[in-house]
Amino acid sequence: MAADILAEITGMLVEIVGDEYLLADEVTMKTTFNEDLALESVEFVALAELLHHRYGAEVDLMGFLSEKDMDAILAMSVGELVTHIGRITHASLARTAAPGAGTAGGGPASEG
Repeated sequence: MAADILAEITGMLVEIVGDEYLLADEVTMKTTFNEDLALESVEFVALAELLHHRYGAEVDLMGFLSEKDMDAILAMSVGELVTHIGRITHASLARTAAPGAGTAGGGPASEG
């Protein structure tokens, strides 16, 4: 699962910064957004939008970043984001697979 998320984030990063600046095989779990990729704030916003479109509102990059201090944000790796997304999507899948989860928000369940 982490490898799939890493591949998707890598594709998003290539889309944002352009493949002439970033080769997909350069991004690993240890790649840092600041030191290695030198992402600017506008690129973080673009990444947040792509993540929102792909994974939904639960994967809130700006909310995730707001929980960190400046040093942690500057040192953040792609792997930290992959792990965060993995936790959220795993929890989301667990909720939808739970008994009765299919009726949440969909009206009363009909029991025979």
